[in-house]
Amino acid sequence: MSQHNTLRVGMVGVGMIFDETYRPLFESLHHSPLHTRLIGTVEVMLEGIASRTGTRTEALRNRWDSSFPLPTNHSGNDCLAKLLSSKVNCVCVATPDDRHFAAARDSLRAGKHVLIEKPSVLTLAELDQLIQEAAANNVLCKVVYHKLFDPDHKKLRTHVLNGVLSHVNNGYCTLLEPKSISGSQFAEWITGRNPGTYVAVHYLKLIDFSFGPEWKLLRISATGQRGLVGPPLGNTWDSVQLQITYAHPDAREATFDIHTSWVTPDNFPGYVEQEVQFRFDNGIWLAHQRKRGVEMAVEGRTPHDLKNTPNYHYNGTFIEPWGEHSQRGYGLEAIQRFFEEVAHVEFGGPVEERSARLAVMRGLAHNDISADRNCVAIVQAMEAILEEQAAGRPGSFAEVNGPDGGLVLFPRRGNPRVIYAPAV
Repeated sequence: MSQHNTLRVGMVGVGMIFDETYRPLFESLHHSPLHTRLIGTVEVMLEGIASRTGTRTEALRNRWDSSFPLPTNHSGNDCLAKLLSSKVNCVCVATPDDRHFAAARDSLRAGKHVLIEKPSVLTLAELDQLIQEAAANNVLCKVVYHKLFDPDHKKLRTHVLNGVLSHVNNGYCTLLEPKSISGSQFAEWITGRNPGTYVAVHYLKLIDFSFGPEWKLLRISATGQRGLVGPPLGNTWDSVQLQITYAHPDAREATFDIHTSWVTPDNFPGYVEQEVQFRFDNGIWLAHQRKRGVEMAVEGRTPHDLKNTPNYHYNGTFIEPWGEHSQRGYGLEAIQRFFEEVAHVEFGGPVEERSARLAVMRGLAHNDISADRNCVAIVQAMEAILEEQAAGRPGSFAEVNGPDGGLVLFPRRGNPRVIYAPAV
């Protein structure tokens, strides 16, 4: 295999997300490399991992496929610098959400293509900087929104684009995580955080991508509850209720309520509780993702060890009819798609046409950083509103692109505060 068709990947962050999606994908691509008619075969290699302590990377060594070449373990305070000075040409950032920006910025400055787990960043100012760095260094900067690859959500957008469902009016989405998320898996970074930022962004992107882009974001409001994960009057949230309003080109408004939490009892009979309802002029869309028509019971195993309603769409382990063990699903497809986009830019034709290929890949609104403005605006507003509530001033809302600025916080009492001046 020629060297120029090898994509060398660096990882920043090796927690639950890495173990559930990136690791099995790297193993799968080790046995069955990417292959396209235009490029041919592209080997995807996990070259190295940056982790401050390095302990999780060492612990993972026992979980790799025995034939998998182990990546270099870069640890210490300069672990990212070590990774970026190696042979990697793209970097995947799967750290907690409040650590995305610095790792992505430094990787872009080093000339690496970057893939960031949702949400990309927490403020519009950070988003602006990543867009500028990607453009200045002629690389891609993409965001993982794996729910856009969910077959149910793809079908929803298909109906919208084909005119089967016309003019969304309002909707309700819920995604409830188990206590193990906040209590153990993400316990290291949970202080001062909220489940809205962690999971509501799935639906923020689904709504914005499926029903836009002609409409305009107008208003954001939020509230939340505390007292289980952290102190009752602290800044760590158990659950968040978010409301966002868009205006269609015909001036009619569409409002969406999104409820999230990470305190569902761990013996709940599904991994998470997910439901969406969207109402249109001519119809309604209802989807309960825990009940996809699959429900099972195994004596002595369900609903704890095995779940009554597994989600095989996301990331399922299978034995193929010919005996091969495989993992597939939209949790892995979103990452593999990024690798294919990078391969297209780097290996898809003559060097002098690279800029044209880069522009085409940047034009993909489902994952390009430049298409993340509305999602990041909502996240920034939500966190500012929750900060006000934690300080004893509940009831704020944010206005988008009004007469006072691009993103303006309106407290229940006191003067408005501009939190992002340019147009969103």
